[in-house]
Amino acid sequence: MFTGIVQAIGRIDSVVAGTGAVKLVVDPGAMTLDDVAIGDSIAVNGCCLTVVANDRTADGPRLAFDVSHATLAVTTGLDRRGPVNLEKALRLADRLGGHLMTGHVDGVGRVVSNDPVAQDGAGDRRFIVDAPGEIAGFIAAKGSVAVAGVSLTVNGVDGVRFEANLIPHTLDATTLGGLRAGDRVNLEIDLIARYVARLAGFAGSTPAPAARKE
Repeated sequence: MFTGIVQAIGRIDSVVAGTGAVKLVVDPGAMTLDDVAIGDSIAVNGCCLTVVANDRTADGPRLAFDVSHATLAVTTGLDRRGPVNLEKALRLADRLGGHLMTGHVDGVGRVVSNDPVAQDGAGDRRFIVDAPGEIAGFIAAKGSVAVAGVSLTVNGVDGVRFEANLIPHTLDATTLGGLRAGDRVNLEIDLIARYVARLAGFAGSTPAPAARKE
């Protein structure tokens, strides 16, 4: 589980063909790795990946992850070099500053705009994204959504389109400030919305009677 509070901006240094699909080598940036072991989970741009190597190199610490074809097919940004948002898995003693996330990407959205609210270009930005139709219904105003692993509060929705406000801290601490119209982003819907929708699908249905022993 994760919270969507990004701990560091890392960078994919290399993408190498491996036995499954590809192996990513990631520069963790400012993230400390003393408590990271092989087999641990780390969210990379919102996608939960398993650490397969934690090395000290001449260029500094590096993490490695194996990424399957199935994961590459439903995500974006994990098949090339570039900056990525990083978050270690949630511990039970941690503060839940964002919202509960699984690190399972539900769909890939497309940035519509990422423009400053103020005319001088400083301060907050109005961030607008189009979500895939199959998950758009799970995104509600004043609810939560994860974009590239960042927990955001939804300010408004219009069909498949939603918008959020990016404060200066979010712009400094994540990769969202560098996104432009047309860029693709990993989306994860709110966990509660997922289960409410599942339960609603059974509303009014009558459970099958339990078998009785004669």
